[in-house]
Amino acid sequence: MEAETGLVHRTWWTPYLFLAPGLVMVALFSIWPFVNTVVLSLTDAQILRGGGFVGLDNYTRAFDDPDFWVATGNSVLYLVVVVPCLVLLPLALAVLVQAKIPGIGFFRSAFYTPVIASAVVVGLIWQWVLRSDGLVNTVFQKLRIVSEPVPFLTDSTMLLVSAMIVTVWKGLGYYMVFYLAALGNVSVSLHEAAAIDGAGPVRRFFSITIPQVKPMMLLVGTLSAISALRVFTEIYILGGESGGPGGGARTLPFLIRQVGLGFSGETGYASAISILLFLLTLVFSLLGRRLSKGDES
Repeated sequence: MEAETGLVHRTWWTPYLFLAPGLVMVALFSIWPFVNTVVLSLTDAQILRGGGFVGLDNYTRAFDDPDFWVATGNSVLYLVVVVPCLVLLPLALAVLVQAKIPGIGFFRSAFYTPVIASAVVVGLIWQWVLRSDGLVNTVFQKLRIVSEPVPFLTDSTMLLVSAMIVTVWKGLGYYMVFYLAALGNVSVSLHEAAAIDGAGPVRRFFSITIPQVKPMMLLVGTLSAISALRVFTEIYILGGESGGPGGGARTLPFLIRQVGLGFSGETGYASAISILLFLLTLVFSLLGRRLSKGDES
């Protein structure tokens, strides 16, 4: 009896023992940094100096800061442009490479290659493509489409557009894999029944395929929205440390880095902007979740 009781006592905490390392890692690298960021956002701390409590001053400062609104506008614009592209274009790509024909594996691999490429390598390639004497401007001028080089990397608006193109190009293969999995679950019998009833490929695509991959489209939309709000590398590599001329192409993560970096970095203010970015991301995440629930119902 005691042995049985001892066995019970040894087994009830066994699952928690296996969960403990993961929970400790989450607490150390996710929960604690978040709590610390919230606390720092209420202080005037700097990199080399602990700060005093200032309440919500950093948040009111952000709302009065023109740079914050420029960065917020760029981040939201990035999201509005990039997300629809990353929802629709990978779906079209997945439909094209879904066919089981000889050699289709090569095209699938080719479309996926940008996903595994280093961000630095991708940035250097696109710098070479988009700079004033780069591939695109050379072709445009040879074809007499433009008389002067297009300022892809030297104009704030064009730099933002160029970064969006890089983000979409790099994300196509990644989300294509998502859609290939979803398309594999689309009912073949429904397509066959619709074909017998006289429905063409386009009608079957919009009436059968789209409704069945809609949950995946909502998931891709949510994930790409979160990624768009966190974009930093593309702007940094294409526009340099200043974020383009006058910092006009800075996004919120870029502004956080600029404000909080260096010996005089304002850790408290950077933390406040980080919390605002977190809240903005949370809004779009909850919106995506709500749309998913509405679709399920």
